[in-house]
Amino acid sequence: MANSSANKLSLPALTSLVVGSMIGAGIFSLPATFGRATGGFGAIIAWCIAGGGMLMLAFVFQTLAQRKPNLDSGVFIYAKEGFGDYLGFASALGFWAGTCIGNVSYFVLIKSTLGAFFPIFGDGNTIPAVLVASVILWGFHILVLRGVKEAAAINTIATFAKIIPIFIFVIVLIFAFKGDVFALNFWGTPDVVKGADLSHLNDYGYVGHAAAAMSTVVAEPESLFSQVRSTMLVTVFVFLGIEGASVYSRYAKERSHVGIATVLGFIGVLCLLVLITMLSYGVMLRPDLAALRQPSMAGVLEAIVGRWGAIFISVGLIISVLGAYLSWSLLAAEVLFSAAKSNSMPRIFATENSNAVPSAAVWLTNIFVQIFLVLTLFTDYAFQLALELTSSLTLIPYLLVGAYGLKLAWTGETYETNAKGHRKDLIFALIATFYAALMLYAGGMKYLLLSAIIYGPGTILFIMAKREQHQKVFNGAEKILFAIVIIAAAVALYSIFTGIITI
Repeated sequence: MANSSANKLSLPALTSLVVGSMIGAGIFSLPATFGRATGGFGAIIAWCIAGGGMLMLAFVFQTLAQRKPNLDSGVFIYAKEGFGDYLGFASALGFWAGTCIGNVSYFVLIKSTLGAFFPIFGDGNTIPAVLVASVILWGFHILVLRGVKEAAAINTIATFAKIIPIFIFVIVLIFAFKGDVFALNFWGTPDVVKGADLSHLNDYGYVGHAAAAMSTVVAEPESLFSQVRSTMLVTVFVFLGIEGASVYSRYAKERSHVGIATVLGFIGVLCLLVLITMLSYGVMLRPDLAALRQPSMAGVLEAIVGRWGAIFISVGLIISVLGAYLSWSLLAAEVLFSAAKSNSMPRIFATENSNAVPSAAVWLTNIFVQIFLVLTLFTDYAFQLALELTSSLTLIPYLLVGAYGLKLAWTGETYETNAKGHRKDLIFALIATFYAALMLYAGGMKYLLLSAIIYGPGTILFIMAKREQHQKVFNGAEKILFAIVIIAAAVALYSIFTGIITI
């Protein structure tokens, strides 16, 4: 039998799959990203919010997989089932676009990494950087169209390439940790460092940095709320892939292992994220962390052990990201393919070539990635823009998943015959929905408006799909929602052209 226990996954194997799906490029950017946003106390609050919210979302995915096993077409299918065709399409479009722009961030990070050794690549947003990234993009495109769906060797190498440098980074920082440096970084507010004697930091190799650090922090007064808010989209980005845990449920030797693997894998990744963030505050002053180029883990390790530290982290990151890119580019095409199969996208995206690859979906995915690669030439912080826009786009599908879980628990659907865990599921779904909504608010209006530029014009795909099926395009509520999206897209474009929104 194909489904015999010999082909099933044990608890450790299931847990490793959960971890592998969550650890990506974002973890390598944490020291500088958090250093720019907040101090140690704000970081603790941010990780508590993110950890709690994402864990609740993981439980919602798990619950939906158990209570709605027939809905197996992807994240968007929950939105379609719960809130209608247009929101189902919007969820698919947002998740797909977020995945594509996440792939752009991979390219930017690779080129930025190489830029530390070859200045021609800058911060990943120079013309040579975009040209090289484009060559890699279309190289993978050819590889995928030829039927490379399973790349076990690449994925195995990528897993070790990202885990080993991360563990060594954490171990080195534990030994290099300085309590007084961490204390200065803890509050992240000017009052703490104003008038402080920083001369003793020269003993740790911070010659010439102490005064500059003090003046920089004092010049940037921020409330704790503002600091924490600045980290929210970053915390979402590093947890992208948590929805993959629900996919593995069919492979578990025991159904109960799914929840255990989800919790263990999530806690393991969360611990790594917190350690990398908090230990960095104990080895470099916050302004120095903020000034690091991405991937900032390389800069932190270089400051402690010398140039080889940067090289070590950089090589691991490049191998890791190239491996992850193959998986995520396939995932992006799979979203379009599944949506087309469910009549949420035009039928052309459900077509496969002779190698059983959804070729039209692969083409649109890579054209979209190429367009955004070109757009990175016009932004100063390409990686940060890609990171936060990816998070904003993905949060909308997450919000709809949480809301669907809440709807099931609130109405009692599927609980008539099995009421076990009803109250718990209701609370978890409520927290997950509130968390996703809070993250969208924390991300700010800028990224919601930028997202509308994708949702608005992208709706033409929904219109095409409806006409293929000879169905009415919008109902009354959907017309209003579409009008709001178009207005938001127009406002976003006007704001960009007039300089109100900078990218």
